[in-house]
Amino acid sequence: MPTTSPAQVLDRLAESYPDLSPQVRLAARRLLDQPGRVAVLSMRQLAEEAGVKPNTLVRLARAIGFEGYDDLRKPFREDAAGVGTSFTDKARWLQDIAEAEHHGDLLADLASSSLSIVEQVFEELDTARLKQVADTILDAGRTGVLGVGALLPLARHFAYVGSMALPGLHALPTNDGLPIDDVARMGPGDVLLSMTFAPYRTEIVEATSLAADRGVTVVAVTDSRTSPTAIAADHVFVAATETPLYFASVIGVVALLEALLAFLVADSRTEVTKAIEQFHQHRRSAGVYVGE
Repeated sequence: MPTTSPAQVLDRLAESYPDLSPQVRLAARRLLDQPGRVAVLSMRQLAEEAGVKPNTLVRLARAIGFEGYDDLRKPFREDAAGVGTSFTDKARWLQDIAEAEHHGDLLADLASSSLSIVEQVFEELDTARLKQVADTILDAGRTGVLGVGALLPLARHFAYVGSMALPGLHALPTNDGLPIDDVARMGPGDVLLSMTFAPYRTEIVEATSLAADRGVTVVAVTDSRTSPTAIAADHVFVAATETPLYFASVIGVVALLEALLAFLVADSRTEVTKAIEQFHQHRRSAGVYVGE
């Protein structure tokens, strides 16, 4: 099999996932949700975490075109070896926090969790894939950014910032309607950026499925490559959300959306800087900003 990247292996896993047997699916989901573990754990350790027998990982590797598990694992190990990241200073800093009074342990856990989530987002981001999605949005007639609950403000922020240079970018749902109403007006040439995390919101899953049926290019931001929206999507970005607290973290989603915004600006064929400056100049003239 030709040399491939970890992102390409994950794509193969996601594409093959619906056709795998139940036990092989368990192994596939573990690799898709925790790809960073592939490089650092043995086959036996990873199988134990996934709740399957080691031979299941061999079957999984063969199911997506590799001769064996070592061949599947190789791109992840080579990628990890090339990173060369040292976490010594961060570890010392976290230890200092934990030794402080007034819930030091809790703060250290939160700091470690937040940093790990952001690190995972950027470690798993594929530059080519991010550029492809940015270019697709730039070429789209219109792009809807869909999120509800805690993700609604993020959808609105992404659309607000992006629309300074990309007028066809809008947060959904609009006008207090249902997400599916907005998607019903979209079609080929449009893009839907869909965001949902477990437990997956029914209205988001239904709207994403409808968008795919209508020929809309679907970009899913979710917590698993096997989530309902990921399965229906053309492009998938995964961000972890688990923290030591009872609520899910959105810090990974924020990092991911900001990276996508940066690529949109970098790849835009319009005078982005000029458009953004004109946007702010209009606000200054209208007295929107204090001290301007």
